Amino acid sequence: MACHDRFRNAMRVRGWLAGILALSLPVLVGGLAPASAQGVVKSKHGDWEVRCEAPPGASREQCALIQSVAAEDKPNVNLVVIVLKTADNKSRLLRVIAPLGVLLPAGLGLKIDQQDVGRAGFVRCLPSGCVAEVVMEDTLLDQIRNGQTGTFIIFNTPEEGIGIPLSLPGFKDGFDKLP
Repeated sequence: MACHDRFRNAMRVRGWLAGILALSLPVLVGGLAPASAQGVVKSKHGDWEVRCEAPPGASREQCALIQSVAAEDKPNVNLVVIVLKTADNKSRLLRVIAPLGVLLPAGLGLKIDQQDVGRAGFVRCLPSGCVAEVVMEDTLLDQIRNGQTGTFIIFNTPEEGIGIPLSLPGFKDGFDKLP
């Protein structure tokens, strides 16, 4: 199976897993500016931060690997990239929060080291932005771990795509620090 097809398969949302939304949506999304991510910074790995917080009612602290990025030519276009392990430790999620106003049917594109990996659909929009989410299969996780640069692509119109760079150095170490 080609990498593009594997990514597309990984991009299919597999239903809402219990407890997944407890961490990154209400806790980490107060807006899309880098300073808005909540939680305590436990460690930094390149441009990635491991942030942790104990949500109300949770028996233990929950952590995510986060990077806030902006388009180089449109600094007001930001993404928050969140990687986390589910509470049951059976899945890994890649969740990206894009600004309101993105063209939803076009989805969110991803390139790693200039290779097209595929697109993810948006699953919902909140007052703070629109969320694309995928379960990270081993192939995608390995591509991100071993890559140098990533580019997310969002669309304002069918003709206008905006590339937003993602720094990958530090991802591997940060991911390995997630509980």
